[in-house]
Amino acid sequence: MLSVELRKCVVKKFSLSPPLPISPSPYPLLRLLQLTALPVGAYSYSEGIETLVELGKIVDRQSLEHWLDRELRYGAIRLEAAVVLRATNSVRIGDLESLAYWNYWLSAARESEELRQQSWQMGYSLLQLIEDMEPEIASLVQACGYPGNYAIAFGLIAAYWQIDPLEAILGYLHGWALNLINAGVKLIPLGQTAGQQLLLNLHPTIIQAAREILTLKDDEFSSCSWGLSLASMAHEVQYTRLFRS
Repeated sequence: MLSVELRKCVVKKFSLSPPLPISPSPYPLLRLLQLTALPVGAYSYSEGIETLVELGKIVDRQSLEHWLDRELRYGAIRLEAAVVLRATNSVRIGDLESLAYWNYWLSAARESEELRQQSWQMGYSLLQLIEDMEPEIASLVQACGYPGNYAIAFGLIAAYWQIDPLEAILGYLHGWALNLINAGVKLIPLGQTAGQQLLLNLHPTIIQAAREILTLKDDEFSSCSWGLSLASMAHEVQYTRLFRS
């Protein structure tokens, strides 16, 4: 359930004066590479993989690849990426009420308290970092609402840095997959070569998912992530933990 403070939040209308700040760049690919590499603490989260390893559900590269492939095809990460796109579009057209709406929507859609706290912590870190790097973005950061989710922060910066929407979604999904593969490398454990092979094997699925998400309508939002929900809730009471989710 959402906190009392969040349930009481009312989406406010913001106006930008001067007009919407945008940071043009002749090299948007470099901006995308920097965006996906910004330090936000993602390495400390496994999104339930630690529990699945503990229970013997993920035991090798093949089982980890199967889990990540299913998540990319049917799981909640698709909703996150779809919200990245909506945050990007909201910023580009100056609809900051919509930006706040999708932030609160995503908070309500999280599967467990751990996953919600993960999204909020990473979002907070990313928004604070970009505000320090690009002070003129402060009005957009305020418009997100508090607490800000990571997907919202990612989409906001993608719009500000004029990153192509498809490339932004690809970057978001790739970063998510890389982080969970790194968690699997530590937990199973796997060798670094096995981890890189797994990431390479996921490229076609990442591309397919990104293309599908790009055309996804609001009333088509769905996910089948009950396995993630159960693993995440079990992780909250797991006795020995290396990761925060």
